[in-house]
Amino acid sequence: MSTTLNLGLIGAGRIGRVHAESLTRRIGNVHLRAVTDLFTEAAQTCAKEFQIPHVYADHRAILDDPQIDAVVICSATETHTQFIVDAAQAGKHIFCEKPIALDLAKIDAALAAVEKAGVKLQIGFNRRFDANFRHLHEIVQSGGIGQVHLLQITSRDPAPPPISYIKGSGGIFLDMTIHDFDMARYLVGDEVEEVYATGGVMVEPAIGQAGDIDTAVITLRFKGGAIGIINNSRQAVYGYDQRAEVFGSQGAVEAGNNLPHNTRHSTAQSVESPKPLYFFLERYMDSYANEMRSFVEAIAKDAAPPVTGLDGRIPVVMGLAAGKSYRENRPVRLSEIDN
Repeated sequence: MSTTLNLGLIGAGRIGRVHAESLTRRIGNVHLRAVTDLFTEAAQTCAKEFQIPHVYADHRAILDDPQIDAVVICSATETHTQFIVDAAQAGKHIFCEKPIALDLAKIDAALAAVEKAGVKLQIGFNRRFDANFRHLHEIVQSGGIGQVHLLQITSRDPAPPPISYIKGSGGIFLDMTIHDFDMARYLVGDEVEEVYATGGVMVEPAIGQAGDIDTAVITLRFKGGAIGIINNSRQAVYGYDQRAEVFGSQGAVEAGNNLPHNTRHSTAQSVESPKPLYFFLERYMDSYANEMRSFVEAIAKDAAPPVTGLDGRIPVVMGLAAGKSYRENRPVRLSEIDN
């Protein structure tokens, strides 16, 4: 491998374009050499915008290119494991968006292929790389609040996604809450052993008709005794609501929302401050660049990626447990799902 890392992008949809921008405009010593997408027009548009020299109709053309060192998989979830296996067998390092898959057997087969090939795999849980949450994590892990007792995560979207997306998403726990499951492990520094989930359809009746829910509260019990609470909604009319607090024996630490500015206007009638940033691209664009930078550094330094395949697998187990808990109205131990 040369000093410049050559990458191929598989999937030129919204998140693929986010990573294309990071790789071409925000990160040094990398070259995005090729892009492919099931919809050729999307790949061509992406290539034109980000000056990617090669556009392919088939991902295997990227894998057959000896100059490409690694691939970034941003395709539909149901294609992830096959692309991971193909890339591993081709000897390419891999970055893959979450979730790896909705089926644990498929995840295990993909991780086995990665291990056999000896390539690196990083999973796209970008919130670990957000400056607010990273600082919160560092304080907790340094002992700054003593023994962790409680975790609270608030994660609410500004508006629900299209119903067509909902139908193929795997449900709220495997699509939306999966980020919060990862954050729970990351912030507390412990594994979850039991999940209890409740929820309902309070935002959009069509979501219920599609077999999903749009509002949920999930309680987590960690192996070390800490308790976590996650609350989700598909619609917060005031913007993208992303907050977390960890409370412990010696204090607490919290991370609030990012705002367009930090001014507050106070009068005799009211105190006014701006609403949170409206969309996840505004809130997390820097974190996407940071996670991709970490992937590139892991390859350059021959180090373990900061978010491993196992880190990608465990939140899926948690999501499956949450779904079972919701359907059966009872706490579910992760060992019931993964035994």
